[in-house]
This record gives sequence, structure tokens and C-alpha cells, in this order.
Amino acid sequence: MKKYLAVFGLSIALLFNSCSTVPLSGRSRLNLVSNDQVLPMAFQAYSQFLGENKVLPASNAETRRVKAVGDNLIAAVTSYMNSHNYANLIKDYKWEVNVVQNNEKNAWCMPGGKIVVYTGILPVTQTDAGLATVLGHEIAHAIAGHSAERMSQQMVAQGLGAVGGIALSRDPKAQSIFNTLYGVGTPLAMLSFSRGQELEADHLG
Repeated sequence: MKKYLAVFGLSIALLFNSCSTVPLSGRSRLNLVSNDQVLPMAFQAYSQFLGENKVLPASNAETRRVKAVGDNLIAAVTSYMNSHNYANLIKDYKWEVNVVQNNEKNAWCMPGGKIVVYTGILPVTQTDAGLATVLGHEIAHAIAGHSAERMSQQMVAQGLGAVGGIALSRDPKAQSIFNTLYGVGTPLAMLSFSRGQELEADHLG
């Protein structure tokens, strides 16, 4: 009994100490993973995703258009973060924009600034302003750490505790949870963000 109580107490302490706030909005959230842990997983998942899908070449007209809009947004985000003392949140970002041939109406931005736009959403966005609105929303998800938050929730649900330091990024189970967030390496649909996270991304984006 004492053993179980000790484990329970340790778990409660872990969850309590893992509560944080979204820097740009002040909302409280559970966060078991840091940028040092989640970014290597994001970079690996992004490379895997690009390898599994048809990426339009840089010379493609749609790619040039999307990258131009994306680059302008990235410059604006970087300037804002630097001028509002949030530079530390994106200091390890390796921004990248790719367009994937896929009829699904979707776009996303992984932690670390890894952006994908599906061709299926381009007719919906219509203009550069429409595309910028979509990308701004997705970048806001990344800046606000929503993926790390969703991953933390999945870790708790699956009984995977926090692992110290960078070791978590090498944990196959943790990588699998992250990949599932974006539908990488699986036929299953990517896990959706919560309603609150979507509203927060709307506000920040």
C-alpha cells in the first residue's frame, strides 16, 4: 500500500509541477515536454512525412506563392517575438515551408516551424490574404505549444511519465505519440486540437 501511495504522490507532484501557462495568452495548461524534447521529434516526424508524401518542387508556381506568403509571416512572427521578449520560444526553430499534393483541405505547422500546406486547401483560401490567415492560425498553434500540450495529455492517458532531459525525444513511444498528432506514418487521421486551443490560435494568429 505504501508503495502505491508513494507512486500516486509522485504522479500528483509531477502533474502539479508540469502545469504552465501559454506565454502569449496566460492560459494554464499541462506541459510535460520542453522544446528541447519536442523539437527533435518534430524534425524527425517532418522529414518522415515529406518522404511519405508527394512534395511539390520549389519551381512549382503554387509552391513559390505559398513560400512567399509563409516567408512574410515568418519574418513578421520573428520580429514580433523578438520585440516582445519572446525570442527564447523560437530560438531553436528551423522554419521550413512545403506544399504537398493532397486533395485534403488542410495545413499545419509543427513545433520548430515546420509548415505543410496541402494543395486541397489552396482553392479555399483563394487569395494570399486568405492563405496568410490559415498559415497564421497554424503558426499560432506551434508558438503556443499546443502540440506539446496535446502530447502531454496523451502521455498521461497512456501512462507514460515525463522522462528527464533529451531522453524523451529518443523514446519510441513518445515519438509515436507525436507522430499520431500529425498523422505521420499511420493511416489514421491526425489528432485534432481542442476547441479552446483552436480559439486561442484564432486569437493569436
